[in-house]
Amino acid sequence: MAKLKLAAYWAASCGGCDVAILDVHEKILDLAAAADIVFWPIAMDFKYSDVEAMPDGYIDVTLFNGAIRTSENEHLAHLLRAKSKTLVAFGSCAHLGGIPGLANLFTKEEIFKRVYHEVPSMANVEKTEPQPKSAAPEGELTIPEFYNTVMTLDQVVDVDYYVPGCPPPPRQIWSVVEAIVSGKLPPKGAVIGASEKTQCDECPRKKQEKKITGFKRLATAQPDPDICFLEQGFLCLGPVTRGGCDARCMTSGVPCRGCFGPPDGVLDMGAKAISAIASVIEAKEEAEVQRIIDQIPDPLRSFNRFGIPASLIKRKVL
Repeated sequence: MAKLKLAAYWAASCGGCDVAILDVHEKILDLAAAADIVFWPIAMDFKYSDVEAMPDGYIDVTLFNGAIRTSENEHLAHLLRAKSKTLVAFGSCAHLGGIPGLANLFTKEEIFKRVYHEVPSMANVEKTEPQPKSAAPEGELTIPEFYNTVMTLDQVVDVDYYVPGCPPPPRQIWSVVEAIVSGKLPPKGAVIGASEKTQCDECPRKKQEKKITGFKRLATAQPDPDICFLEQGFLCLGPVTRGGCDARCMTSGVPCRGCFGPPDGVLDMGAKAISAIASVIEAKEEAEVQRIIDQIPDPLRSFNRFGIPASLIKRKVL
């Protein structure tokens, strides 16, 4: 049987998804036996021209990680979509926008002002900012255009499957690889390698159905290792986050931050989180409710840390 042709690409992300692929350890040899890697810039010497020369549909599966932040990201999204039979939004950034998507709470101008003019380490006397085109003795130099809005992969091109996580855990990655190699993939549009239940269904911590009268932070308080974080007053997004990672954060002593995104049927993760948190607060007076809410650092980012571009909000109103 002919080997599969596999590609992986890193757009606007930290690169952790590429590293996570290597974290399958010795199983990488099984992957090499089943598939030829035809494009993976972080690991091997490939050029964009190599992909451009491929016939449409040449690549069997592309794992595309990272959000769409620049014109280069968008170009590769369209190119790899055309060259791939199956395109997978791999990891939180491609799936939901991820941490880069938090930039949608600012405009491009505000970001450039902060980065190139205001940070204490910046000495930019001439107030230079990156330009898509610049004249040089060697000729015109070009760099990708920095977009005003961070987008998810499926806001730019058609996506076949989604693999959540920041990054996806090795066990999940391998289950996805097995599904691809065996050809036993679910219907198009499915989230693969994850659960239909929530993190709370997988979390081993004990639930006592207790209400809370305030919020704490790990930096200043020590949680009981056996009791539900939320019932102890530590903000945890387990009730509104898709399961499938074996509750890795909670079993390691850290509340869920929501990187797997919402389960099926949830239109907006942040709004669902507000509803879930409100249901466990014990307060009779409006002032008491406000006191408790004020203890949550930056509610917008706390409730929708990984999914602003995929949310109903999408970005700051211009």
